[in-house]
Amino acid sequence: MQVRFCQPILGMLFGCCVLAAFTQAATAQEAPAVTVASPIARRIALWDEYTGRFEALQRVEVRPRVSGYIDQIHFVDGAIVAKGDVLFTIDPRPYEIAVDQARADVLRNQAQVQQAAVDYGRAEELVKTAAATVRELDQRRATLDVDRAQLMLAQASLRNAELNLEWTHVTAPISGRASDRKVDVGNLVAGSGEQTLLTTIVTLNPIHFVFEAAETDYIRYSRLNATGQRPSSRDTGNPVQLRLTDETEWAHTGKMNFVDNEINAHSGTIRGRAVFDNKDYFFTPGTFARLRLFGGFMDVLLVPDSTVVSDQARKIVFTIGADNKVGAKPVTLGAIALGLRAVTAGLAADDRVIIGGLANPFVRPGVTVKPAPGEIKPAEAAPAVEVVQTRPTAN
Repeated sequence: MQVRFCQPILGMLFGCCVLAAFTQAATAQEAPAVTVASPIARRIALWDEYTGRFEALQRVEVRPRVSGYIDQIHFVDGAIVAKGDVLFTIDPRPYEIAVDQARADVLRNQAQVQQAAVDYGRAEELVKTAAATVRELDQRRATLDVDRAQLMLAQASLRNAELNLEWTHVTAPISGRASDRKVDVGNLVAGSGEQTLLTTIVTLNPIHFVFEAAETDYIRYSRLNATGQRPSSRDTGNPVQLRLTDETEWAHTGKMNFVDNEINAHSGTIRGRAVFDNKDYFFTPGTFARLRLFGGFMDVLLVPDSTVVSDQARKIVFTIGADNKVGAKPVTLGAIALGLRAVTAGLAADDRVIIGGLANPFVRPGVTVKPAPGEIKPAEAAPAVEVVQTRPTAN
């Protein structure tokens, strides 16, 4: 009888143990383990990112100043030329003849001036002895003045003829890279009226980079300048960095050297310009690139980029409160700094951010979790203040 009585009791005890085990498993499942840490507070340098293109400091269309037939071409298409290099020669023979004629006119007028001067001198002596009238002396003086004027005119014509002869050698007005020839040897070119285009030359070193900045950015820069946090690019060469379309690093540095005087009423943007060294002629006018402009400093909080999740149109970071319950905080993001994501608004320095365990589907707002302390570490060998852009971009 005792054995029969103990069997039901043992069964009940076994059932209680199984129920307790299931309860413990359910409790463990209801409190998933996560790793939490406080964000890192840092001051970082901000950069705004823009798309633009390179432009030459100078671009010159080479056109002839005199008309004639192209006799010689002295450069290779696309070559680097120096200021003063002869590029084209126009047949100089008609202009050499014109110079000879002008010189002959000068000599003839010089002889006339000499003869008129002698006649005037004689008339002066004759007037003293009353052998000539004052009227005759005045006529001699007038003749001398006219001959001197004719000589000056002849000398000016000679200089003009020599200048036209000099212009038969078309030289490079600036140093830079020439385009291809627009005319070949034997073609007649016009030096007046609609002048013939011979080629173009653009300077390469240094080189400009032109971009359009939004009106809101311009206002922000103006306020920073007014408060002394960042000088205006009109007065100071604020630093810029650049990368080409096939580059991932901001490998090229330059500085601002111009901001336009008005905002475009149609686009709501203002034109800015930076200058870069281009000693190896690697940058070419017209090439598009990305530029980022120094925009001052900002105090931010840094968290791992993996802690940021999307909730429809918002970016959210999960935190836990004093009761170990998960909460969702909408945040405003900056870019990557020190290998971490910058948060500019929505997060406090003493918040406990979930940095591990987010892959668990049970880690959701309102759920009680079991937190374990962790640490957010910046990238190794990263400077205390890193240069970043103010907004993440797709490029």
